[in-house]
Amino acid sequence: MDKFIIEGGYPLKGEIAISGSKNAALPLMAAALLADGETSIENIPGLNDILTFNNVMRVTGARIDYDQKAQTLNINPDNLYYPEAPYELVRKMRASFYMLGALLGKVGKAKVSLPGGCAWGPRPVDLHIEGLKAFGADIKLDKGYVVASVPEGGLPGGTYTLNPSSVGATVNLLLASVRGKGTCIIKNAAKEPDVVQLCDFLQQMGADIEGKGTSKLVVKGVSKLNGVTFRNASDRIETGTYMLLAAMHPESDITLKNTNPEDLGEFAVWFKKTGATYEIDGRDMKIISPEKIKPVSVITEIYPGFPTDLQAQWAILMAMAEGEAHITDTIYPDRFSYIPELARLGADVSVKNNSAVITGGQQLTGTSIMSTDLRASVSLVMAAMYAEGTSEVLRVYHLDRGYEGLEHKLNKVGARIKRVEE
Repeated sequence: MDKFIIEGGYPLKGEIAISGSKNAALPLMAAALLADGETSIENIPGLNDILTFNNVMRVTGARIDYDQKAQTLNINPDNLYYPEAPYELVRKMRASFYMLGALLGKVGKAKVSLPGGCAWGPRPVDLHIEGLKAFGADIKLDKGYVVASVPEGGLPGGTYTLNPSSVGATVNLLLASVRGKGTCIIKNAAKEPDVVQLCDFLQQMGADIEGKGTSKLVVKGVSKLNGVTFRNASDRIETGTYMLLAAMHPESDITLKNTNPEDLGEFAVWFKKTGATYEIDGRDMKIISPEKIKPVSVITEIYPGFPTDLQAQWAILMAMAEGEAHITDTIYPDRFSYIPELARLGADVSVKNNSAVITGGQQLTGTSIMSTDLRASVSLVMAAMYAEGTSEVLRVYHLDRGYEGLEHKLNKVGARIKRVEE
C-alpha cells in the first residue's frame, strides 16, 4: 500500500489540467455495450476504476482496447456471449452495477453481483431493481447476485418514480430501456451532467429519449443502436476540488485548464460566498484567492445543489476560514470519516448525526492521517498541504480511483508530495 509524505505550507502557482470525468465515463462505457459495432470514447482518464470496469466488460466477451496515453477507449460488443459480472470485480466498484442495465438492454438477461465500493454508508440498489421490475423485467436474488431477464424483444415498458432521485438508478433504467419494445417513463430522474451526457451519447447512437436534463425521461425503445465516436466531459468534481485547493492560500495563483464551468451548478455560487472568485476564458478558469476566507455553511443536495462529492473538500477550506461553519450531508449522512483525522491535524471540528461543525482559524500541524474513501482522501491531502510541517496520508489507493495523477499535477504547481510504499 502506498502513502503520501507531504510537506505543507507552500502556495500553488501555475496551471492544472482537468482530466476527463470518471463518473461520466463509466455510464458511457456501459452504454457502448448496447451498440452493434465498435464505439470509440475519447478523454477517458487513466484511473483504477476505469481499468476495473474495462475488466468487468471483458468478462462478457466484449473487446476492450484502452490507449491510456491517448486516453481513448474502443469497445466492441459484437462477440458478447457471457452476460455476467462477477463478485470479485464488482465488489471493487459500485458503478460495475451498471452492467445490469447494459446486459439486459443488449441480450435480455444478466447475472450481476451486488456491488461494493467506498466503505461508508448504505447505498442500496432497491431503486434499480424496483424500477426494472416496473418496466417488465423479471428479477431474483441468488446468493449475492441479481439474476434478471426481460421478455423477448426487450422491456415492455411502464412508469417508475425514483424516490429519492438517484444517478445510478437513472443510468441503469436508461441502459435497460433504450433497446426495449415499449415506452419507459422515469419520473424524478437525476438531472446531473453525467446523466445528460449519457442521454446525448445514447441519442447519437440512435436512442429515442425525451426530457433530457429534466426530472422526467421518456424512453421509446428502438431495435438497434449504432457504434459512434464520442468525447467524454471534463470532471466537475476534480474542477471543484482544485478550485477549493487554490482558494486556501492567498498567495496561490492557479489556472484550471479544460474545465466545463456550466456543469458546476450551484457550487459556483457557494464558492464565491467564501470571498474567492474566478475568471473564465473559454474553458480556462483562473482562481482568485481571498485575503480572508469567510465561513459559509452548506447543505448537500441533488444536482444542481451543493454536491456531496465536494463536502469533505469544503470542510478543509472552512478550517481556513475565520469563524464557524456547518456542513450537513443529506445525501450520504455517514460521509464524515475524515473529521477525526482533520482533528488530529489540529482543526477544531466535530460531528453530530449528519452534520459537521468547523471552527476555522486554527493552525494545522503535520501528523499521520488515514482515509477510508475517495473524497476523504483528497480532503486530507488538501489539509496536509496547508498544515505546518510534514504529514503522512495513508491509504492513498483511494485517490487512484478518482484523481488522475494527483501528486504529479500538484507537484508541478509547487506542492511537495512524495509517494512511497508503506
